Formats: sequence, structure tokens, C-alpha cells
Amino acid sequence: MIKLEKVYKTLGHRPILRGLDLEVKRGETLIIIGPSGTGKSVTLSHIIGLMRPDEGRVLVDGIDVGAQDKKGLEVLRTKIGMLFQGGALLNWMDIYDNVALPLREKTSLSEIEIRERVMNILEFLELKGAIHKMPSEISGGMVKRAGLARAVVCEPKIMLYDEPTSGLDPVMSRKIDSLVELLKQRYGMTSVMVTHDLVSAVNIGDKIAMLAEGKVVEYGTPQEFMQSTHPLVREFINAQFNTGKKVFHA
Repeated sequence: MIKLEKVYKTLGHRPILRGLDLEVKRGETLIIIGPSGTGKSVTLSHIIGLMRPDEGRVLVDGIDVGAQDKKGLEVLRTKIGMLFQGGALLNWMDIYDNVALPLREKTSLSEIEIRERVMNILEFLELKGAIHKMPSEISGGMVKRAGLARAVVCEPKIMLYDEPTSGLDPVMSRKIDSLVELLKQRYGMTSVMVTHDLVSAVNIGDKIAMLAEGKVVEYGTPQEFMQSTHPLVREFINAQFNTGKKVFHA
């Protein structure tokens, strides 16, 4: 479904991706973790076509992303939803209009059909009571959920998540994890999530890839990842434990 083949990317004379190889199978959730500045968000940008590789290929559903023109990218992006780190809601629109926006821009649905689709996803994400509120009037957790609603309202085949639990308390973080898993079950989405949250990684990931210096240094199931002897993986896990976080559900 998603494949990166020997991808290189340099930004501002600094190598970010250095021959990155990754594959995400259809219906799978891949978690990308690693230290800051190792190319995690840059990887997401390549998948959605916001960046093009200097070398190598990025294939999404069999399409070479880097070879697409503007129109080709627009078609490709109809298959992809993305939850940006801050939710990326438009501050001058209420929650209903924020979520309805991609349906109005990308589909020919009537307003009645749009309302039905929007209300269904807002109910699913427990946001029906906030439809007429502005982004500044709701909590950070609700902003994340509203951003998630907007990202999935067009029922994309692929979902990309950039730090979905960043800045949230542990209770809300676990709720976001549950919602991501529910969306996968409901729509069968193929997902790629960038996160520093090891709890999210092991709870909802089918596979975990750790990046360092623009390459994958560890890849496997959550159980395999937790048992890894790679020094960077052990350091990452130990740092999470030292903050008192519990990794696996009881």
C-alpha cells in the first residue's frame, strides 16, 4: 500500500533521509518513532506529496508520488487523510464547518448529504455538543478529535497522524489511541503515525519503525520492538519508563 525505496532528502544542506526503506501493508498501522530531527515528519510529507525525494521513490497505492504533477497529487490526496500535530482547524469556522470543509471542496455531495456525513462522524467522535463552537472555545483534546473528524470525513483509504497525542494528558491520549483503533476497525484504513508516545506505539501499532540519522534502525511488532537490544531502542524505552509511563494495558 505504501512503500519508500531508498529515499534521500536534504533540507538546508542537512541530510534528513539517508536511503530510507519502509513498507506499510494494506490495513496495517505503522508507528514511526525516534529522536527529534531524524526525519519522521519529513517521511509523512513525502507520503502525502508535500515533499519530493532527492533520490529514491515513494509509492502510494501503486502510484509514484514524486512523479505526479499538481493534478495527479490532488487525485492521490483524495485517498489520504492527515491529522496535523496541532489539529490545524480554521479559527474563523465553527467545528461543523471545519469538518464539512473537505466534503464541500472535494465532493459533489448536497448539503443534506454533507450534514448527514458530518453529524455521523461528530457523533462517533463524541463531538455533537460542540458543532457550533469555535476552535478557541474547546479543549485541546476536542481540537484533536475535531481535526481527526475532518481528516476522516471523506473516508480515506490511508490516514497519516503527526503526533496525535502531543500536549494531551494521559487520559485523553489513551482516548485518542482508542479512537484511532476504532477508525481502523470501522474503515479498514492503512495508517502511519509519527509519535514520541511509546504507550500509543505498542497499544495500536501493528509494526513499529525507529528512525535514526534518516534510516530505520529497528523494525518489528510491538513485542519485538520492546525486546530489542539495539542501544537507541533501549535508551528510548528506558527514558519512557523513567517518566513513570506504563507501556502495556493491564
